[in-house]
Amino acid sequence: MALSVLSVTRYFKRLRDPRRQHLKRHLLMDLIVITICAVICGANDWQQVVTFAQRRRAWLETLLGLPNGIPSHDTFERVFDRIDPQAFQACFRQWVEALARTLGLGHIAIDGKTLRHSGNGPKGWKPLHLVSAWATQCQLTLGQVAVAEKSNEITAIPRLLELLDVHGALVTIDAMGCQKAIAQQIIDGGGDYVLTVKDNQPHLLEDIQECLAEALDNELPDADTKTYQTEERGHGRQEKRSYVIVVNPEGLRNQEAWPNLKVVGMCLRERVIGGEKSEEVHYFIGSRSMSAQNYGETLRGHWGIENNLHWQLDVTFREDASRVQRRHGAENLALVRRLALGLLKKHPARMSLACKRLAAALDTTFLEEILRAGGSLENG
Repeated sequence: MALSVLSVTRYFKRLRDPRRQHLKRHLLMDLIVITICAVICGANDWQQVVTFAQRRRAWLETLLGLPNGIPSHDTFERVFDRIDPQAFQACFRQWVEALARTLGLGHIAIDGKTLRHSGNGPKGWKPLHLVSAWATQCQLTLGQVAVAEKSNEITAIPRLLELLDVHGALVTIDAMGCQKAIAQQIIDGGGDYVLTVKDNQPHLLEDIQECLAEALDNELPDADTKTYQTEERGHGRQEKRSYVIVVNPEGLRNQEAWPNLKVVGMCLRERVIGGEKSEEVHYFIGSRSMSAQNYGETLRGHWGIENNLHWQLDVTFREDASRVQRRHGAENLALVRRLALGLLKKHPARMSLACKRLAAALDTTFLEEILRAGGSLENG
């Protein structure tokens, strides 16, 4: 039983233990397994991880060595803060890549999120900001990179892309990542891009607006202009999305500097909530020749990262309220949350993630099923 339940952890067996040999009282793999299980079952900080372990000690003893019993929360905090986040993520990526071979990637959305209570004013630590890559079809985090102090997502996104295999994938990034070098990196990796364009690229934005104005005024050939529209109603809200794209646009300044640019487009979002109407326009560029409907569905998938990843992390895992402040510890625990989220989503039970976490905490058989979801990848 132990081997099948813990097969997800085989990807972490090569992780270097950061402690001195003579100071080790607990096995590194025990610490990692306990943390993964505890986070799946609802633990959101190190004290709660230890509480889970103490209450489930008999079950854990059937799986782990536990040579000196359950570690203290200080031990968890110290060890996870000393683990190299890049090495920890390399192990995580092996598991992700196994899943990708089974399901394929398709669309990768890249976006950032701040852990608002992870800062420490007296120590000069700002809240940790992580940029994540999210496979929208697999509903799985592919990797994450912490934004360095006194920096921003523009420097973090290239480092994240270096960790990913984007061959054949369609990568979407918001306006912060609308940079020529980032577009080139995606193309060089064998992928395609859809980048949101805002005021940080003023000339490009002006040229796109002019090109689309010509298309809407029927000044461009019909074959070059494609449209798509959706409308949704429910819960007192009505939302209409109108997409317009121009294929093979001409007249953009420095167009050759944007590799393989094939499409410019816009999305007009019209909302009516409680009788009040609002409008919002988004502009974008893309390197893949596809229909306006495909672009619309891709952009909708990108915006879904807020609900399917960020919202779940904040509401279900209470990540925004986490006060784990040590830099490496906070980053590594955030990655465990993303691993747990992927395992929970992969379990087929028709219940909310919150209910799955509660069921796993109450029933170790259900928890074992969730853990086996990670191991089944190798046989898929």
